[in-house]
Amino acid sequence: MCSPEEEALLRLEEVFSSTLARINSLVLQPLLTAEPSNPQGRECLRLLQQLHKSSQQLWEVTEESLHSLRRRLCHQDSVGLESLLLLCSADRVLRIHVEYIEAYTSCVVVQAFQKAAKKRSEYWRGQRKALRQLLSGVSSEASVGTTLVQALRQPLAHHVQQYVLLLLSLGDTVGERHPTRELVVHAATLFGNLESFMRQALDQATATQALWHTLSSRLRDVLCTPARRLLQDSQHIPVTVTPLRAERVLLFDDALVLLQGHSVHTFDLKLVWVDPGQDGCTFDLLTPEEELSFCSKDPQGRVSVDGLAVEGDSGCVPGPAWEEGLPHAGGGPGAPRAPHLPLPGIHLPRRGSALPGHLRGRVVPGQAPWQGHPEVARWPESRGEFLPGPGARASEDKFDCYKCHWWEGSMCGYGICEYSTDEVYKGYFQAGLRHGFGVLESPPQAPQPCKYTGHWERGQKSGYGIEEDGDRGERYIGMWQADQRHGPGVMVTQAGVCYQGTFQADKMVGPGILLSEDDSLYEGTFTRDLTLVGKGKVTFPNGFTLEGSFGSGPGGGLHTQGVLDTAALPPEPSGTRKRQLGVGAFPAESRWQGVYGPFRDFVSAGCPGDLQEALLGFHVQNSRELRKSQEYLCCERTQPEDRAGRMEDVLDELLQHREPRALRQCLRKALSNSLHPLGKLLRRLMLTFQATYAGIGANKHLQALAQEEVKQHAQELWAAYRGLLQVALQRKGQAPEEDEDTETRDVQVHGLVLPLILPSFYSELFTLYLLLHETEDGLYSQGIAHLSLFPDTKLLEFLDVQKHLWPLKDLTLTTNQRLSLVRDKCFLSATECLQKIITTVDPREKLEVLERTYGEIEATVSRVLGQEHKLPMDDLLPLLIYVVSRARIQHLGAEIHLIRDMMDPIHTGGLYDFLLTALESCYEHIQKEDMRLHRFPGRGDSRRPW
Repeated sequence: MCSPEEEALLRLEEVFSSTLARINSLVLQPLLTAEPSNPQGRECLRLLQQLHKSSQQLWEVTEESLHSLRRRLCHQDSVGLESLLLLCSADRVLRIHVEYIEAYTSCVVVQAFQKAAKKRSEYWRGQRKALRQLLSGVSSEASVGTTLVQALRQPLAHHVQQYVLLLLSLGDTVGERHPTRELVVHAATLFGNLESFMRQALDQATATQALWHTLSSRLRDVLCTPARRLLQDSQHIPVTVTPLRAERVLLFDDALVLLQGHSVHTFDLKLVWVDPGQDGCTFDLLTPEEELSFCSKDPQGRVSVDGLAVEGDSGCVPGPAWEEGLPHAGGGPGAPRAPHLPLPGIHLPRRGSALPGHLRGRVVPGQAPWQGHPEVARWPESRGEFLPGPGARASEDKFDCYKCHWWEGSMCGYGICEYSTDEVYKGYFQAGLRHGFGVLESPPQAPQPCKYTGHWERGQKSGYGIEEDGDRGERYIGMWQADQRHGPGVMVTQAGVCYQGTFQADKMVGPGILLSEDDSLYEGTFTRDLTLVGKGKVTFPNGFTLEGSFGSGPGGGLHTQGVLDTAALPPEPSGTRKRQLGVGAFPAESRWQGVYGPFRDFVSAGCPGDLQEALLGFHVQNSRELRKSQEYLCCERTQPEDRAGRMEDVLDELLQHREPRALRQCLRKALSNSLHPLGKLLRRLMLTFQATYAGIGANKHLQALAQEEVKQHAQELWAAYRGLLQVALQRKGQAPEEDEDTETRDVQVHGLVLPLILPSFYSELFTLYLLLHETEDGLYSQGIAHLSLFPDTKLLEFLDVQKHLWPLKDLTLTTNQRLSLVRDKCFLSATECLQKIITTVDPREKLEVLERTYGEIEATVSRVLGQEHKLPMDDLLPLLIYVVSRARIQHLGAEIHLIRDMMDPIHTGGLYDFLLTALESCYEHIQKEDMRLHRFPGRGDSRRPW
C-alpha cells in the first residue's frame, strides 16, 4: 500500500511540472527573443539559452519522476518503492538540478535577466501580475529584473526543500530492514546536500554580481566571467600583502587578484602552494612569479590556511560550494557525475606537495619548485611531487613532463607526456596509464630509435599497432598483446623483404609467407628468427618453383632438398600484383577503433564543449609547437563556456549547409580546419596512415591494405558528419534524419567525402601504386620514348589512323615537310588537355579530364571533316594512342589503376568507365614489344601495331 508521503510526492511533482512549464512559456522563451547588439548581449543570450536547455531537462526529469509515482500508485502490488525515479536514479536527478543551478547562477553573475528585460520593458511590465502569481513574498514595487530572478529561483528552492522533508518522512515510515531503506536515506542525504549547495551557490553569485559594480569598467572587462565566483574581498576583512602593496585583494574560486593602482596582478590558484605561519594569522602563498605574505590587520580576524578563507567579526563571504566541475564518477571524460557534493573551501597544496588538477609549474635546478616561470609541471617518474629545491643534484634533473587532462589525481583523456628518457607519448590515458590510441616515439639520436603508433591497454601495447624499429630498419604491422607482437602480423624490412604470419610472444610461429624484393615468394614455416625451416615452396619471378624441405646448411647458409620445376611460364605482372599482405588479416573497419572511438563517444555524449579537448586532443602538432605555445607555458585553460560556444557554432554551420553544393564546401572547410572535430579526426587518421605506409612501409605489397584503409576512413568521416548533424538537430529540437541505407551512404562516401580526403593520403598512397606498377610503367616509358622519335605524320601512319582524319590543315609546311618533319602539332589541344590529368588527385576530376580529351579529339576531327563526326572505337583507339604518346604522362599505369580503384562505383558501366577502359587499352598497346623496338619505317613500309 502506498504511503501518504508518496501521494504527497506525486502532488509535489505535479505542481512543480506545471510551474516549470509556465516559467518556460512566461519567462524563458520571451527572454530568448531579444536580439543582441553587442558581445555582452550575445554572451547573455548564450547563457539564457543554456538556462532554457537546463530548464527543459529539469521539466523532463520531473515528468519522468511523476510517471514513476503514478505507475507505483496504480500498480502497488507489482511495482515496488525502489522503482521511483527519485530513489533509483537519485544521482541523475541531482545532476540535472545542479546543472540548472549552475546555469541560473551564471546568469545572475552577469545580470543576464536584467539586461534581457530592458530590451522589452513594456512587455515585462504587462507581465508583472502573472509573474507574482508564481512567487510569494515579492514586493509589488520590485523591479522587473528582480522579479525575474525570483521567478526562476523561488519555485526550485521550495521544491528541493519539500523533497528533503518528504524523503526524510518517507525514511521514517520504512523499517530499518526494509530493502529500500538505504535508497531512501541516500536520496534524502543527496537532496539535503543539494539544498545547502543551492544556498551557497546563490549567495556566491549574488556577492559576485555585487562586486562588479564596485570595480571600474576596465577591471570588469578583465575579471568578469560567468563561471567565476567571489570568495573573499579585503574590503570586508583588512589584510596586508607583502612585498606587493595591494590596495585590495580579491579571492575568486579560480584566481587570486591583487589590485595595485591601475595594475592588476592575477595568480591562478592551480599554480599556488601554501606555507602556513605559526600564529594562525599569517601565511605565505608561493606562486611561480612571487612569494606573497598575507597578514590580518585585525587581531580579531584569522587566516584559515586549509580553506584559504579570511574570516573575522565583520563578516565573511561563504567559501565555494562547488569545485571546478563536478568529479566524474567513472573516472573518465563523459562519465556520469558523482552524486556527492564536495566540501566547501578551496584546498591548496602545501609547499612541496603535488598540484591538483592540471599540474603546472617548472623546476629549475638549484631553485625551489615554485620559483621560475610557469610551465607544465615536471617531477621524478616515481613520485607525484616536485623535487626539493636547493641542493638538488644535477643528476636528478630528469623529469617527466605532462600536458594532460586529469581526474582524481591521475591522467585521464587525451594528453602529451615527455619522459625522462626523451621519449614522447601523445595519446589517451586512463587511470594514469596509456590506454586507447597513442603514439610513443623516441628521439632519432637514441641508441635504438623506435616509434609505436597504435592501441594501448593499461599501459601496454595491445590491439592493432605499427612499430618502426629505426635501428634494425624494420616495421611491424599487426596485433599486439601485453607489449609483445601477438597474433597476425606483417613485417616489412628496409631491404624490401616482407613476412606475413602469426606471431606469438614477439616471434613468428607456424606457417607464413615471405616476399622478396624481386617478387620471389616463399610459403612455408619459419624459425623464431625468421629463418626458413621445414617444408615449403618457393616461386621465383620467372615462374620456376622449388618445393621441398629447407633448413640451415653448413656455414650458416640455406640448405634445401626438393623438386625444381622449370616448366612454368613467367607469370603475368597482374599475378604478382595480387600478392598483397595484410588483406583479410586486419579488417579495415577494426584497425583504428581507438581513433574512431573517442569521436563516437564525443558525439554520443551530445558534443559537450568541455569534453572536446579531452576526447579529441589538443591543437598542438609537434613538440616544438607545444613548447612555444602560450597554452603550454601558462596552462591558460579555455573556459568550458567558450568551448561550448565554439561547438555550437560548428553545429549551427552544419545545419545551415545541407544542400549538396553547400555541404561540399562546408565539409571541405571543416576537414581543412585543425580546430574542427572533423579536421582533428582527419589529421589523426593521416598520422596513422603515414606511420604505416611512409618510409619503410612504402612497399608495393601493402597497396591493397592502404587502399581499403582510405575508403574506410571516408566511411567513418561521413558517419562522423552524420553524428554531428543529428546532435545539431537534437539541440534545435528538430526531428533527426532517418538512417541511410547502404546504397545512399556509398553514394555520399564515394562521391562527396572520398574526393575531399584523398589529397590528405595521396602522397603515400600514390607511392604504393608507383611501386606496384613499376615494371609495367617501365615498359610503357620505353614505348613512349620510341614513339616520340616519330614525326606526327609517320606516327599517324604507323598507328593506322585513316588519312582523312589527319589534321594537316593545322600545319603551315609543304607536303613533304608534313610527311617527314612535323612533330607535336597534330591534336595539340587534346594532348595539352590530357596532360592536365596529373594536376588533380580527385578521381572524378581525372575522369572529367579524360572526357574533355575525348571531346577535343572529336572536335579536331569534326573540324577536319567540316561536319560533326562521332568516332567509332576502331577510329578512336589509334587516335587516343597518338594523343597519349604525345602527352608523355609519367607513371600512367599507376594513375589508371588508382582512378579505377578510387572512382565512384556509380560510374561503372557508364561513359567514364568506357573512356578509362580505352585509356587502359592504349597503355597496354604502348607496352607491346613492337611499339618499344620498332624503328623508323621507310616509305611504303608502314608497320601495323595490330
